[in-house]
Amino acid sequence: MPQRSVIQPHNDREAVLSKALIAAADIMGLSQALVAKALGISESSVSRLRDGRYVLSEARKEWELARLLVRIYRSLDAMMAGDEEALRAWLRNDNTALRGAPIDLIASVEGLTRTVNYVDAYRARV
Repeated sequence: MPQRSVIQPHNDREAVLSKALIAAADIMGLSQALVAKALGISESSVSRLRDGRYVLSEARKEWELARLLVRIYRSLDAMMAGDEEALRAWLRNDNTALRGAPIDLIASVEGLTRTVNYVDAYRARV
């Protein structure tokens, strides 16, 4: 199945999530390679996503995974009261409960969902 390389998304939701993902990845300090691995797309697709020549598709798995990455960002941003440095430090430091650094875990679907569940559970306690 060929990858879509389009300027116009099928709907506004695709454009919004595409932009939100790039903004969240930038703030979290995620490399293009890590974003590509987490979403199951190529690094060149992430590059095209960044410059607006590719949009995420609701019909593909990348959509669900991108939503999880943005969800992690939004939860961490709320918990860290907008402190981007603290957010990036949390991602890079070893987490005993997660048994690893979240930045390493989010590269896989299992690690991404485990991290989302952990952050959601922690945030619910606040």
